[in-house]
Amino acid sequence: MKVKNILVAALMVVWVSGAVFAQKKNRNTKATSLTDRQFWLQQMDKMVRPVLYNLAKDSLRIAMPKVTSIHIDNKEHRIKVQYVEVLGRVLSGIAPWLQLEGGSAEEVALRKQYREWAIKGLKNALDSNARDFMTFDIGGQQLVDASYIALALVRAPWLWENLDKKNQELMMQSIVTTRRFKPVFSNWLLFSAMNEAFLARFGYSWDPMRVDYALQQMEQWYTGDGMYTDGTNFAFDYYNSYVIHPYLAILANIIGTRTNSYKDMFEKIKKRNERYAVIQERLINTDGSYPATGRSIIYRGAAFHHLADMTWRKALPKQLSPAQVRCALTAVIRKTLESPSTYKNGWLTIGLYGDQPNLGDFYNNQGSPYIASNIFLPLGLPASDPFWANPAEKWSAQKIWSGENFENDHSVSLK
Repeated sequence: MKVKNILVAALMVVWVSGAVFAQKKNRNTKATSLTDRQFWLQQMDKMVRPVLYNLAKDSLRIAMPKVTSIHIDNKEHRIKVQYVEVLGRVLSGIAPWLQLEGGSAEEVALRKQYREWAIKGLKNALDSNARDFMTFDIGGQQLVDASYIALALVRAPWLWENLDKKNQELMMQSIVTTRRFKPVFSNWLLFSAMNEAFLARFGYSWDPMRVDYALQQMEQWYTGDGMYTDGTNFAFDYYNSYVIHPYLAILANIIGTRTNSYKDMFEKIKKRNERYAVIQERLINTDGSYPATGRSIIYRGAAFHHLADMTWRKALPKQLSPAQVRCALTAVIRKTLESPSTYKNGWLTIGLYGDQPNLGDFYNNQGSPYIASNIFLPLGLPASDPFWANPAEKWSAQKIWSGENFENDHSVSLK
C-alpha cells in the first residue's frame, strides 16, 4: 500500500509538472504570437495603468511612490510637482490612441476604460476638494508639465470636448497660471509657446509674442542637418526628439492656420523634421538599443518621440517605409522595457535598461520617466494603416549590419 501511494504521488507530481509546463508553454506561445499592435497595447497598458487608474480613483497621491533621483536638487519640491508631471507625460503619449475610434472588441473596450479614467482623472486634478487636486503655481517645472497637458489636449480634442464647461475653464486657467514663470533660455521657450497654441486651438485669447519669441529663437538655434542647439550650446542628447521637433511640428500646424507670417519658416521646419526622422531611424541598432548619451536618458523610448510623432502624423520622409519604422520602434520598446527591474511594484524605475539610479538627473522624480509613453503615438493610427498592416521589414541598421547593399547617407543644411 505504501509503495502504491508513493507511485501515485510520483505520478501526480509528474502530471502537475507537465500541466504547469504546458501552461507556461501556452503562455509563451501566446506571448510570441502577439501582433505588433497587440504588443504595443500591452506595454502601453502596463506602463500607464497605475497612473490613470489611481487618478480616476482619487488615490494617485496615496499610491504613487515618492521617488526621486539620487542626484536631486530639491527633493521636497520635486515630489510636489510630480503629479502634474506624470499626468501630462502620460496623456501626451496616449492622446492619439484616445482620439482614435474603432478597432478590435478588446481594444475598443480598453480605450473606453482609459477614456473614462482620463476624464475622471482630469476632473479630480482640477477639483480643489479632491485628494489629487493639482496646483500649477508652485514652480517653473509646472510650465513644462502644463505644456504636456496642453499637448495632450491638442492631440486628442476628444478629451477637451468631453470635459464639461466648468472643467474646461479650470483647465484653461491652470495653464494660463504658468505664464508667471520665466522659461529657461532653452527648449523651455517651446513650452510657453505650446501653452499659447493650446489656447489658440480652443478659441481662447493667446499671446502671439510668446509664440513668436520661441519660433524666432529656435530659428536662430538651428545648427544644420536637421538639428537645433538646445539653448546657446549644442549637446549630443535627445532633446531634438524629446521636445524640439515634435513641438515645432505642432506649433507649425496650429499657428499656420492663423497667420501666414511664418510660411517660409514652417516649410523649413517640415524639411528639418524629415531629415531628423531619417537620423533617428538610423540610430536604432539591430537589437533596438541606441547610443545612451546625454541628459534625461532615463526617458527611455521618448528618445524617439519625434520618429513616433512623424509616424502618427503620416509625415515620414520617402526614405522611411512605415513598416520598417514600426519594426524599429517595436525593437526599442522591447529593449527599453524588457529588464526585470524596469518596474518596481508596477511603477517605472529611474533608468534606461531597468533600475539604474546613477543615470538620473537632478530634476528627475517618479513622474519623469513616464514621458516614455510618447513612443506609443502611432497607436493613434488604425490597425488598417500601412504602419500596422504591412509585412515586417528590416530597418536601416539591420540591413547594413547583415551585409545588404544600402544607400549612403549625407548631411543636409536646410538653413
